[in-house]
Amino acid sequence: MAPAEVPIVIGVGDIKNRSTKIEDAKEPAVLMLEAIQIAIQDASSSSSERLRKSIDSIDVVKTWTWPYPDLPGLLAQKLGVNAKRKFYSDHGGDKPARLFDEAARRISKGECRVAVVTGGETLASLSAFAAEKLLPPPGWTPPSEAVDSVFTPTGRDLGDNLGAIHQIGAPIHVYPLYENGFRAHRKQGLKENHEESVKLYAEFARVAEGQKFAWNHGKLDDEERIGTVGKKNRMICFPYPLLMNAFNTINLAGACILTSVSFANELGIPKEKWIYPLGGAGTKDCDEFWKRPNFYTSPSISRSLDAALSSSKTSKDEIDLYDFYSCFPIVPKLACQHLGLPIVGRDKPVTLLGGLTSFGGAGNNYSMHALTEMTRALRGGRGKKGLVLANGGVLSYQYVVVLSKEPRTEGGAYPENALPKEITDVPAPDLVFDPEGEGTVEWLQFANSLKTYTVEFSRDGSPLRGYIIGRLKSNNMRFLANTGDDDTLRQMASGKDEIIGLSGWVHQDPKRKGRGLFTFGKQQAKL
Repeated sequence: MAPAEVPIVIGVGDIKNRSTKIEDAKEPAVLMLEAIQIAIQDASSSSSERLRKSIDSIDVVKTWTWPYPDLPGLLAQKLGVNAKRKFYSDHGGDKPARLFDEAARRISKGECRVAVVTGGETLASLSAFAAEKLLPPPGWTPPSEAVDSVFTPTGRDLGDNLGAIHQIGAPIHVYPLYENGFRAHRKQGLKENHEESVKLYAEFARVAEGQKFAWNHGKLDDEERIGTVGKKNRMICFPYPLLMNAFNTINLAGACILTSVSFANELGIPKEKWIYPLGGAGTKDCDEFWKRPNFYTSPSISRSLDAALSSSKTSKDEIDLYDFYSCFPIVPKLACQHLGLPIVGRDKPVTLLGGLTSFGGAGNNYSMHALTEMTRALRGGRGKKGLVLANGGVLSYQYVVVLSKEPRTEGGAYPENALPKEITDVPAPDLVFDPEGEGTVEWLQFANSLKTYTVEFSRDGSPLRGYIIGRLKSNNMRFLANTGDDDTLRQMASGKDEIIGLSGWVHQDPKRKGRGLFTFGKQQAKL
């Protein structure tokens, strides 16, 4: 058997089309192609043409923007290469790190010579076309299916399940459930929790202000703007106002090129360009969030972090730079909590980009930009080792990779992802689908699985609907419910008092089978 190759990143590229004018619009494939071409030049090979022709693997993160019939094949054609591997991922913000890690592993095994990993979105341009009723946009690649709207994660089909019955399942609903559960688990007050989130995202905004590829480059959302709820920063789902939600209407693409040390030497690529992937790992929690163990931890985040550090033979104390995915504040908070890092007040914030609000959501592709920036940061001497955490779904999928200025000390093959596809060994409470009787939004004295809630707000700032995950006092089984009366909805939406821990009553909606309705008063529950 041939000895294992040592995988390295040799070139990275990012492209931003800041204009939202129709005449300046470019489709995702064009931005991705430009990012790949920048990455080829970034490698500084003595023969860029040979590097380009040697690309034999193209992995593409699925784009929200446009339904391509064969996006990897289109990029291969535009690049003029005959890639033997052309792969298009599923949706998920974990995919940039997963594809990157898998490319490094294939290079180590000699299964490919030069691998491109890329992705991009042009939702800002697509939205501009939609505003002018120009869908599909003239000149874009013919779509694989009809396009008559702009994709939004809040408009996704929730399916036919317990979540859909209660109209919950979009990211804007689920991440706040975890923020509220995490707050209660730490016995943190509502004001203290809000101030922590504000400080965290203000720190992120300051990073984005100086990040040239950030959508908010040169613009600063300070603590007052982020923390003040009003018309320009309306509450979306408690406790997150607009400026604590991912911003996806951007035009961004990124690309990484990986090869082996031996082939990099053949190509004459300077060693100062080499960055070493040390290892990666990822897994997921249950897709049906109401069946998860609790709402104050993420087993998939914890295990992905631990497994990636272990496989890369790295301790957390050796990590100089982090970029934690941050569609909402809860993701970096959970990662910091697990690693024992301060959530706010660090000399180096746990982001290189500025987060999905200030840098830009970039659809599934945010962490591609984290990988490119981490490569530049390590090359530039800002640290010796860095870690990227990529998150997807509704705190569902996680993938972590560790990169370094130096190679693995023990040599050998690049490590495998040691984690299972899904975590199934952490028990969750039994679930009742037709709850009736007295229950609590949270039962602190039975804290093996904390419950939680959130409230969704209308565009005019009025509360629209409440979502509760609680336990029945009669049997301690978990239930999912909506608010059953206006008084309960207003109390939950006020943000003045802690709701988690209060008792109430749950009954079945006579108009919708399987839908629980929760009220704080027994009398209202009978109405």
